[in-house]
Amino acid sequence: MGVFTYTNESTSVIPPPRLFKALVLEADTLIPKIAPQSVKSAEIVEGDGGVGTIKKISFGEGCHYSYVKHRIDGLDKDNFVYSYSLVEGDALSDKVEKITYEIKLVASADGGSIIKSTSNYHTTGDVEIKEEDVKAGKEKATGLFKLIENYLVANPDAYN
Repeated sequence: MGVFTYTNESTSVIPPPRLFKALVLEADTLIPKIAPQSVKSAEIVEGDGGVGTIKKISFGEGCHYSYVKHRIDGLDKDNFVYSYSLVEGDALSDKVEKITYEIKLVASADGGSIIKSTSNYHTTGDVEIKEEDVKAGKEKATGLFKLIENYLVANPDAYN
């Protein structure tokens, strides 16, 4: 088994507490509301929403995948750090055993956020994952993030 790690850093005009609330804590209701074509629903299938919880995300009609399940591995509300693992679904294959993600929000000097994300692809055998293989997923995640950011800018009283 190999592990291939990809990191990304981006910025947002939204401060960390508000962005974390929308992006992580309230994502299960917000994303299906603002992007139903991407995410049809998100539901807890096991747990209470904290570490160890398993969530099932069902994707919209035009998506390549129908669903994934992820397990919450870490949730630090005070330091705005969230980590989870994709553990089931058609986004995984016989080549990828699991994918782990960590998102950390840090306050930027301009009052917004710096978003630091890390993805670890745990492959089976000697399979190698190249950055171009994950490019489409990164682009979709960036597009979804921009929808959330735009929603928060347009709705200044939401998720405070």
